[in-house]
Amino acid sequence: MSTTPASNPTPVPDASDSRSSPDARLRRPGAVAGTPPAIEARGLDCGYGDRPILKNINFTVAPGEIVFIGGSSGCGKSTLLRHLVGLNPPQAGDVFFFGESFARADEHHQRELLRTFGVLYQSGALWSSLTLRQNVSLPLEEYTDLDARERHALSTWKLSQVGLTGYEDYYPAEISGGMKKRAGLARALALDPAIVFFDEPSAGLDPITSRNLDDLIVNIRDTLGTTCVIISHELASIMSIGERIIMLAKETQGIVADGDPRLLARESPDPHVREFLTRGEAQTD
Repeated sequence: MSTTPASNPTPVPDASDSRSSPDARLRRPGAVAGTPPAIEARGLDCGYGDRPILKNINFTVAPGEIVFIGGSSGCGKSTLLRHLVGLNPPQAGDVFFFGESFARADEHHQRELLRTFGVLYQSGALWSSLTLRQNVSLPLEEYTDLDARERHALSTWKLSQVGLTGYEDYYPAEISGGMKKRAGLARALALDPAIVFFDEPSAGLDPITSRNLDDLIVNIRDTLGTTCVIISHELASIMSIGERIIMLAKETQGIVADGDPRLLARESPDPHVREFLTRGEAQTD
């Protein structure tokens, strides 16, 4: 079967276009003055069993920020992500979403907090036996009382927001890697979350497709106000759309830099931070 109903995927629409939007019932209110941080890690120790990976992690992310979490291989980026989204319990400390503790919440409240964020996993994590529309519909079935007709309409709408109009009934094996990432993003956006976590979104993509995905992330933030936290070591993306980078280091098991990546590349007192952010071209004295 041909993998494209047209020569190219549908151009990415303005995500703020709410004309006839079927997701109006899920749309959250905008941030107001005095809103607490979208995310706060407070004294967070991350690890597996009795093996620590990261210690005493502290940071906040403001609503609407685009923040990268980066560092060399093995520094704990993916481990931190797993603890932020609740896949692993912290060894110490806590994670707060808009001022509410995830670890201290009861099961019902944790379920409500899970609706606060979506996750785009590195592989897209699509079910191969389901169409793109069915994949996007999964969180709607799990977390809402929408009927089948409403889920169908909303899933179609979410796919259109990421430029996949015409691909709703395709299976993951029938589309390209970049389109799988877009479909995974549509699913991450299904519940209209305030926060989206991205796990190495550019991994395996060519430079043009990667740049298009970067543009889509910015569009989503600019039009929906979504907070975007991106796990990545892709310097092109970090320097292009990153407003801030939180850098981890394996040697210290913690944060070694936090700020504007362009400024850190020039002025960080840590030579390894400068080296990382300049592809090894910085002086490392």
